[in-house]
This record gives sequence, structure tokens and C-alpha cells, in this order.
Amino acid sequence: MPSGQSPALKLSVVIPVYNEQETIGEVIDRVRSVDLGPIEKEIIVSDDGSTDGSAEILAEYSNSFPNLVTVHTSPINLGKGAAVRLGMACATGDIIIVQDADLELDPSEYARIIAPIVAGQWEVVYGSRFLAKPKGIPLRTRLANRFLTMLTNVLYGARLSDMETAYKAFRREVVQGLHLRCVRFDFEPEITAKLLLAGYHIHEVPIGYTPRTEGEGKKICLIDGIEAIHTLFRCRFLDH
Repeated sequence: MPSGQSPALKLSVVIPVYNEQETIGEVIDRVRSVDLGPIEKEIIVSDDGSTDGSAEILAEYSNSFPNLVTVHTSPINLGKGAAVRLGMACATGDIIIVQDADLELDPSEYARIIAPIVAGQWEVVYGSRFLAKPKGIPLRTRLANRFLTMLTNVLYGARLSDMETAYKAFRREVVQGLHLRCVRFDFEPEITAKLLLAGYHIHEVPIGYTPRTEGEGKKICLIDGIEAIHTLFRCRFLDH
């Protein structure tokens, strides 16, 4: 390496998967096609015990792109949080971003999301769906997200607009220093709570969002919202 030249950064894209055979191939293709200039990419897929054709599709990608796509498989379904945690534990990049296996969020926005981290301005960046005023989000979903985000802000002194966003990016050492234990969708409030408790400030950038319905494979439900509330209170008053 020439004197004075900084080493190239590496982005680890962690994709939790559970029965997403209809979309996982296109998601990986979109992530592969993202141009980040000198920033290297690795795609870490955490298959959370899929029982449809997802495993076969993932095997094709790992065989076709062995230097880019790595697949880790759980023999049973544990939950999104467990899948993300497994993926993050296997990440080798300087920066980690979480990518859902559906088509609700667009990987072409990676560069804008990680730019503040690359520039050394922030260590944690969230992509906020509500800063961009997206259309097509059901009222129930908007109200639930608004309530959970407001509760997060009140309990932790934050100023977030979208705590539940899937697009969360961090420097790898940030998440390595957190003690995470949630295995379902309560992973989202847990990691946010523990980042804030650890003293990290979360920067938000606007992102696009194309929501899908339960009929199209949306998995989050009412019980997940209740678990999110419990997790926010537990992390604030009990865990630490």
C-alpha cells in the first residue's frame, strides 16, 4: 500500500431470511449490483430455518459467488433477532448494515446511509422511512411505529423518527460491544435501546419504502408490538 494511503473499507451486508423464496434472489442481486466505489462488500445471509425453497436458492448463490456470498443456516426457526445476531457475529467488515430479505427497502441507498460513517462523522446511522414521507403505509402501521418511536425517545432521551427501521448501519466494533439477547422482532428496540444506553448518538437519513402486506409475506404482528414495549422498558430499567 502506498505511503499515506488509507486501507479500503469493507461493508458487511447481513440478510436475515425465513421463507423468502419469492424475493431473496432479487434482493441478493440488488445488493450485488450496488456500486460503492472503493468500498468492498460481503453478503452474509443468515437462513433462520427456512422450510420453503429459500435454502436451495441460497446454495446456488453461495456456489456461484463464493467470495461474496456466505450463507449460515440455523436448523430451526429462532426469529429475526437471532438471525441478525448470527450474521453480525460472522461479519468481517468495518461497517455492518442489515438488509431484510423482502423488497420493501432499496439497497441502492446504501451509499447515502453509510456516508456519515465513512466520513467519520457518526458511528451509527439509521435509514428513516418517515423523514421521506412515504406513501402506502397503512394507518395502523404508522401509528404503531410512531408510538414505539415516541416511547423510545421519552425513555432514552433520543430524537428518532423511525426506531423500527430495518436499515440500521454501524461500525462493527459498536455492535460487538453490545450484549444482545432478543431473538424475535424485539431485536429492533433492544439494539436501539442498548446503543443509546451505551452513549451512542443515532443519526438518521431519509430512505424510500415500499411496504408489503401480510398476504405478500409480512410477518410482524400485534404480539411483536407488545414485546417491543416490554423490551424498551426492560432495557431501560432492568437490564443495566
